[in-house]
Amino acid sequence: MQKNDNNLNRHTISILVENRAGVLARIAGLFARRGYNIDSLAVGVTDDESVSRITIVAQGSGYTLEQIEKQLNKLIDVIKVKTLSSGRLTSRELLLIKVHANAQQRAEIMTIAEIFAAKISDMSTESITLELSANAERLANFEEILRPYGIKEIVRTGTIALEKGPSALKL
Repeated sequence: MQKNDNNLNRHTISILVENRAGVLARIAGLFARRGYNIDSLAVGVTDDESVSRITIVAQGSGYTLEQIEKQLNKLIDVIKVKTLSSGRLTSRELLLIKVHANAQQRAEIMTIAEIFAAKISDMSTESITLELSANAERLANFEEILRPYGIKEIVRTGTIALEKGPSALKL
C-alpha cells in the first residue's frame, strides 16, 4: 500500500454485488455517511450478468479499512468484499488525452505515443487524441511528458484491478 502526503494508505477494494438498481448509490452513500473519500470508482458486469464488480480505491488507516469492509458486508446486495494487497494486484486505468499538435509537433507526439505504447484515437490539423491503458503512475508520467504541448482535454477511468496469481474473487 502506497503512502500519500497525509500518511494514509491507499486501499483497493473489490466488491461483488447483485446487479440491481440502487446498489451503487447505497455503497456511495455508505462512504459519504462515514466520511470516507473515494479516490477512484469503477463498475462493470462480471461473467455472470446478475453480478457486478465494483472496484474502489480509497484512503485511510488500517482501522478505517476494517470499518469500510464491515459496513460493506452489512449491505444486502453485497455478495463478497475483498481488499487487494498493493503488492499482489494488477491494476489499470484508461486515459484519453487531447493535446495541441501542429504539423511540426505531430511527429514528436507520435514518437512519445509509440514509446508509451499509446494509441492514436483521433487526429486533426490542430490536435491529437491519444489513449493509454496503464497503471496510475505510468499515466501520470505520460500526462507530464505531454503537458508542454498543451493539454486541451483529459479524462481517466477509475481503477480496475485483479489479484495476481491463481486466486479469484468469485461467487
